[in-house]
Amino acid sequence: MSTIEPMPKKAKETILTMQRAGYECYAVGGSVRDTLMGQKTKGWDFTTNATPEQILAVFPDSFYDNQFGTVGIKIYATEKKHDETEKPIDIYEITTYRSEKGYKDHRHPDTVSWGKTLKEDLSRRDFSINAIAWDGESLIDPYNGQNAIENKQLKTVGNPDERFAEDALRMMRAIRIASQLGFQIEETTNAAICNHASLFDDISKERVRDEFLKILVSPFSADGIILLKNTGLLAHIVPELVPAFTTEQKSPNRHHLYDVGVHSVKAMEACPSIDPIVKFATLIHDIGKPKTFRKDETGQITFYNHEVAGTAIARRVVERLRFSKKDSERILTLIRWHQFSVDERQTDSAIRRIIRRVGKENLNDILALRIGDRLGGGALETSWRLELFKKRLEEVQQQPFSVKDLKINGNDIMNVLGVRPGPIIGKTLSDIFADVEKGTLVNERETLLKKITSFSSVPNSPTK
Repeated sequence: MSTIEPMPKKAKETILTMQRAGYECYAVGGSVRDTLMGQKTKGWDFTTNATPEQILAVFPDSFYDNQFGTVGIKIYATEKKHDETEKPIDIYEITTYRSEKGYKDHRHPDTVSWGKTLKEDLSRRDFSINAIAWDGESLIDPYNGQNAIENKQLKTVGNPDERFAEDALRMMRAIRIASQLGFQIEETTNAAICNHASLFDDISKERVRDEFLKILVSPFSADGIILLKNTGLLAHIVPELVPAFTTEQKSPNRHHLYDVGVHSVKAMEACPSIDPIVKFATLIHDIGKPKTFRKDETGQITFYNHEVAGTAIARRVVERLRFSKKDSERILTLIRWHQFSVDERQTDSAIRRIIRRVGKENLNDILALRIGDRLGGGALETSWRLELFKKRLEEVQQQPFSVKDLKINGNDIMNVLGVRPGPIIGKTLSDIFADVEKGTLVNERETLLKKITSFSSVPNSPTK
């Protein structure tokens, strides 16, 4: 390995404080790995032979509220004494050496006991690149993690079959880490993922969803999705997407170059949004195509109403993966309306209809999906029609979208017509809005007040 960067002062001071108290202490995990790779890191983790109670005695301002021996150390910007109002700039975690036994649910150890040695603690970790310990001076690397980093290779600590049988979520973490770092998964580790893919059915859907979303915003997200497919994990996460990879769509007079699955992955990769929810919607935006696939005698392929079928399928997906109601609605909205037309001949009313369906708050998201969709099909990033459409969206949004956007309200109706609250108020406002929407009436207060007086068909309502 090349020369490692010095350990940050706060992290080194944490180790020294533990050592002065008579305990072993090492940095471990992702921060050590990132530092060895010359990358920025945060959230330092440490391991020690001290028990949680002993760690709390060394760091009185720390906290401990879990069963895994992890104590949270508050890190402040300065060394002075801190009052209760000052917020820490970071939380370091120090965990007691431990060993684990039994994983009946393929996720959590049945028993956790404090370990005696660093080697014992490192032996229970997931991947060799995360099993390197560092005290700021010496690197302890019993599983050749440095070599794995140099070769950009991800492999488990010890037998991969045992590691994945213990915690099935490690299989997805392997793919997530590979997607983030651009690493290859070592052959026997990859084979073990394929062999144990069925264990994924026992894992919390929330944890699966969170790991999946992290893959979607990784630098090598497309490789991650293909790894999920090839190892069989995708069939246990979004099985509805798997048929897309055997659904062709290249046909005469069509711009598509790839099958639906590859197109979907390329669209997700090209989507310019950094929001994982938008990336997810882009990945499954054509999930209805396998169900609506038709090919006629000329070889022409169609997917009529695939966005409708896809919305119904996606609803099952977001429910199964426990997406929040808000995120579910966004995903379903983007899928349902991703087929919007982009035509220079569209009227303001047509543009307004699109905005109402999608929602103003989702316009940037659906445009990002559209760009990804184009690029994922082999088209250019943009077109003059799309640029014109964006401009039209901005212009149309300056116009009133509902009665609430009018420069008058119900009180004005009552004052001008001399009526009390009743159906006439809503009817008058609706009629005026219709004229404004058609462009035959300007949305200016004085103009609208004059328009109110032209309504002569006022019911016999009691005057004020």
